[in-house]
Amino acid sequence: MAARFCHVTGLAEKLLLKQLPDDEAIERLFSEMSHIQELPKINDPQLEECAVQLWNWAVTKNVGNNISKHQKAKVRHVACALLYCCEPEIPTEGALRKQILMASKTGRTWLDCRNPQMADSFLRMAVKSLEILYGQLVSRVDKDGDMHSSKGDVEKELLRIYSYQAESFISQGNNQDAVMYMKRCKDMLLRLPKETAYLSLMCYNFGVDMYNLKKYEESSIWLSQSYDIGKMNEAYSPGSEVQAKILRLLATVYLEWDCQTFKEKALNAVSLANKESASVSGLYLKVRILLRCGASEDHIRAGLGEMLQSDISLDVCLNTVRLLLSDNRENLAFEFLRQVCQHFESSPDHGAALVFHIELLLQRGKELLSKQKIEDIITRHHNGKQLTQQVLSTLHVLLWDKAAKHFEAQNFSEALQWYNYSLSLFKGHIDANLAKLQRNRASCFLKLKQLEKAKEAVAEAERCDPECIFTHFSVYKIAVQENNAEKASQAINVIGLLSKNELASGDKLLVSNNAVSSLLSVAAQIALQNEQQDIAMKALESLCENSKDDSQVLAALRCLIRLVLSKIQKSCDELRGVSLDILLPYLKMALQKLSHQSNMMIEKRTEEANWFRKIAWNSALQCESSPDQMRDFFVLSYQFSQLCPPDRTVLMGQKTCLLMAAAASLDICRKAPDFAQTEELTQALEHIQICSEVWKTLKASGTFPMDPTDTLLLLYEFEARARLNDPKIETVLESVLELENIDTKVLETVAALAMESPAHFPSLKCLHSLIKLSLPNGVSEVEAHVLEEVWDYYEEALSIIAAAPDDFPEMEILWLLTRAWNTGILLFSLTQYPEAEKWCGLAMSFVCHLRSLRESYQTQMTGLYTEILDKLDKAKKSVIME
Repeated sequence: MAARFCHVTGLAEKLLLKQLPDDEAIERLFSEMSHIQELPKINDPQLEECAVQLWNWAVTKNVGNNISKHQKAKVRHVACALLYCCEPEIPTEGALRKQILMASKTGRTWLDCRNPQMADSFLRMAVKSLEILYGQLVSRVDKDGDMHSSKGDVEKELLRIYSYQAESFISQGNNQDAVMYMKRCKDMLLRLPKETAYLSLMCYNFGVDMYNLKKYEESSIWLSQSYDIGKMNEAYSPGSEVQAKILRLLATVYLEWDCQTFKEKALNAVSLANKESASVSGLYLKVRILLRCGASEDHIRAGLGEMLQSDISLDVCLNTVRLLLSDNRENLAFEFLRQVCQHFESSPDHGAALVFHIELLLQRGKELLSKQKIEDIITRHHNGKQLTQQVLSTLHVLLWDKAAKHFEAQNFSEALQWYNYSLSLFKGHIDANLAKLQRNRASCFLKLKQLEKAKEAVAEAERCDPECIFTHFSVYKIAVQENNAEKASQAINVIGLLSKNELASGDKLLVSNNAVSSLLSVAAQIALQNEQQDIAMKALESLCENSKDDSQVLAALRCLIRLVLSKIQKSCDELRGVSLDILLPYLKMALQKLSHQSNMMIEKRTEEANWFRKIAWNSALQCESSPDQMRDFFVLSYQFSQLCPPDRTVLMGQKTCLLMAAAASLDICRKAPDFAQTEELTQALEHIQICSEVWKTLKASGTFPMDPTDTLLLLYEFEARARLNDPKIETVLESVLELENIDTKVLETVAALAMESPAHFPSLKCLHSLIKLSLPNGVSEVEAHVLEEVWDYYEEALSIIAAAPDDFPEMEILWLLTRAWNTGILLFSLTQYPEAEKWCGLAMSFVCHLRSLRESYQTQMTGLYTEILDKLDKAKKSVIME
């Protein structure tokens, strides 16, 4: 055990010499000394010195909050525990006083840390030491007469500790033991009267804690104790104001606990409080209790009279009126309010009372009485009895609210009268509120068909607030009613410009983006109601330009498109193309908005995309005379379809759109000069490529008999590459020739396209097609005149190849070689030996024109040609012998 205390003193020394961080040293010390009941007694002066040093260290650290409250409690805990370990069998008065000091303060510190269980141990130790000290003092013969003073100090300390123990029990929810300890303290007050206020306030605090926990019975016990203790000695009581405060809370406890059961106690407590120290809160509380208890009007009237006789503020009076109204005492409320108005007649607050009276009258639908009061206030206001700015603002709000309700009910004359009341109170003021008031008046005049008065009101609004969007909206409404399209358009332009300026300034108080958009939407509706489509379109276009709400923009675009389509139906053919041009930017904006709608539900986005896709498709069908427009609309239709789930129907639509867009681009090229074709042709090839991918997907999903898509794609690609002078045209031609059941018209088309500038070798391409047509695959015989005709084509082909041996496509030479060879073999099988030799020899003449393939083909074909010649010789001899 001695080793343990050595360890503790070592840790204490490290803490005092700062050889360990404070946190670590304190925790280690506390871990060793936390269980004070288990500590042995040891008479060691060095240990006692260590305890005192630790205590003093904690005291010095307390200055400036160098350590936390919990750390301070732990250090005091260790120091006090060490001190008690060193306690002698018969402690001296000094040792006892040191123990009492350290134990009581340690207990107090643990209470402050909300650890009453830990505090109890030290408080019991302090009481025990006090009892020993008190016994020593009583048994001592005090010759100097100081014994009574010493005993008084001990009793005072004991009272403090008892109060701490009561507080500890309160914290642990043990109200009964807390009351017992407080009774001990109360019994000691006869000898310690100066502690009266301390104990009274402690009981009051306990009562407040119980009240906050809604433990009304316990709260009433402590508050009663607090008041009773305060009355025990008037000289040392907490004072009449505090006593009144205690009684008011006690009355409130009875009120909230069970007012019917404890109404007499509640009224007695509040009446006693008002006798102790009359206050407005006490008088108000008395009225509350009377109302809750269902007291008669005479009793309540008496309570109200007491309030008016005191130095009461207007706010309390008005709150009392509200309290009466909430308890359905309307007659009493208005009676008291009239008395209040008279009471404050000469006060600057008189206007506030009058306005409150008006507010209550309006709430209860008593408009005629409220109008009389308002007119009286206006007269007083202009005769020098002006309302304060705050009260005036409240009155304006009431007047505008009533006017707005009449306007919503379409009682426009009534609404105007209430707005005019407000206007009469704007004496010499020019601000944004006056501008708003004039706009509201203008709206009433417009509804009443009083256009000139409306214009006057709007002119005043412009004078007060020329940069306000809503003022220019009022200008717009008047312009629409006057059928002044130019002025209406100007107003829309100004609204759009002002909204951009205000949003750029970052002033959120001016107008939000949503407010501007809603305003422009309403502007469009007003124009449509007045059959002014052009102005409506102007408003909707401004909405699309300024709104940040994509859904709102899409709705506006749909409306714009419908308006354009209605104009197209009414327009002649010459103007139709111009109207269709207007549609394009609307559709492009819709595509851009929909493409960035990540938060929109898939079903909703598909619905929106399909609507715009159909518009683009139908518009494209009306562009027969304008391939540029047709292409753009078909491309847009395809792009909208990309936003839809890719089912079979959507893919078929995409395929058609892309084919039509490619066809339109080629049609544009046919009419455009050569230098302007490249971009269009490149676009056409892009459309063809995408269409090919879509078509592959479709074909993988099922069969499409008699569908010409493959042929059309190859023809369009052939034409585009021919016009681009693209060498890849050979591959396209091969693909054309590999088509099953190819129509001769297709080959004629290819031939015609190949003949057009700037295609590669148009003559040879034409010959290729002629040879393919004349020598079809799979026939069993060939007529002589056909062979002669094809022979001529081959000779022409040889001449073309000889003229440009290095530039001619090698695959074309190979194709010609193969067809000639196969023709010779066919003739051989038909026993037409001379013709067979002739055609095989023709095939051999093409071998020398091959380049990369010459060596392999020359080796193979020479051997084959030799074998054929041998077979031909034998066949000829056999024929001669026969």
